[in-house]
Amino acid sequence: MTANPSVYIETSVVSYLTARPSRDFLVLAHQRMTSDWWTNRLPQFSPDISHLVVDEASAGDPSAAELRLQALVAILRLRFTEEAKHLAALILEMKLVPRKAPADDLHIAIATSHGLDYLLTWNCKHIANAEKRTALVELIEPNQVACPVICTPEELMGA
Repeated sequence: MTANPSVYIETSVVSYLTARPSRDFLVLAHQRMTSDWWTNRLPQFSPDISHLVVDEASAGDPSAAELRLQALVAILRLRFTEEAKHLAALILEMKLVPRKAPADDLHIAIATSHGLDYLLTWNCKHIANAEKRTALVELIEPNQVACPVICTPEELMGA
């Protein structure tokens, strides 16, 4: 029996999952895809988050934060390792994530340092960005670790 693939769920995914339906057509479509993924695909994965996700999900409107935290309650929290700290610093040094968005490098570094298969996010500006994916792989893989597949719920819907 093979283990389910591992997936790091970044904060934007749970935010789309629990948010009130948006009036923006594209955001609403992402919310619906996220709900579909959470219901139908999540059981096929071993999900992980970090304390960073919990911290980010706790911010903002208390009612919305409570919904996000409830969705995350049963998901394993990964430690922030020395390897992740080193990798996050490299990601910032190489300017693959802007310094004004420092948590984004930490999400990538934590998922990578724990050897996860996927990093799931709706952050297409700084994380799930085709131009940055190649640069991330080139930075990470010479350090003897594999970069997780960085993708959106839409890309991880299965066949």
